[in-house]
Amino acid sequence: MALSKKVCVSLAVVGTVFLVNPVVAEQASTKATAPAKAKKTYTEIEFLNNFSGKSRKHVTSQLGQPNKREQGVKPSGANAAVAQLSGKPGDTSKPVNVEMWYYSDIVRYDAKNTYKQTELTFVNDRVMNITFFNTR
Repeated sequence: MALSKKVCVSLAVVGTVFLVNPVVAEQASTKATAPAKAKKTYTEIEFLNNFSGKSRKHVTSQLGQPNKREQGVKPSGANAAVAQLSGKPGDTSKPVNVEMWYYSDIVRYDAKNTYKQTELTFVNDRVMNITFFNTR
């Protein structure tokens, strides 16, 4: 009796595998045959012309969400250093929001190669700096 229970359980497990496996295989083949959406790439000049000075909303609508975001942090003693260099005390009346967004493989530097990473630096919701990296 114990042997027949083990055989029945084994057959049930094997039967389940055969029932589920074709469904999983069909889903995997459907995903594999679906065409992947080609990611748009830009030349350096196109990218600079399209995104310099633009808002976060414009960048998000064109490029989507970034791969990574970082918040800029003002170093301690920065006001004193600026005041010392310029002769004027630092203006702290208007807070400045600095944020960096990172995208991968969207800017071409030749016909076949793209920069590994592109950094967009936003200052108060506008792109103020664009940097292309291969070494990060």
